[in-house]
Amino acid sequence: MINKIGKITIYVNNQEEAKKFWLEKLDFVVKFEQAMGPSMKWLEVAPNSDELTTFILYDKNLMIKQNPKTNVAHPSIILTTKDIENAYKKMKDNAVEVGELQVMPYGKMFSFKDQDGNEYLLREDK
Repeated sequence: MINKIGKITIYVNNQEEAKKFWLEKLDFVVKFEQAMGPSMKWLEVAPNSDELTTFILYDKNLMIKQNPKTNVAHPSIILTTKDIENAYKKMKDNAVEVGELQVMPYGKMFSFKDQDGNEYLLREDK
């Protein structure tokens, strides 16, 4: 059956802006990048080169042209960290729009937005 999460597609307005956001502001790395024709490329990023799960940064408008029924409105993604305070500070220092750091009985978390306004949750599990 299913044994891992391999790839998560994030539909973006501009692949290069999205790439810059994930690499420069969140310290991700490019895992795979390849042209798929004259106006399209496949682009995958991850927290580090050893990580198996990647985000595919896919152009929203191209997907709508390919499949008009695809919901490109919003990914629902929860990321994990071992040091939430450091991650929160670093994102703020990198001018990432972050929500309030919340302390819950099951862990600490905060939301943040990418360059297109997509919202994510970063959580430190206890």
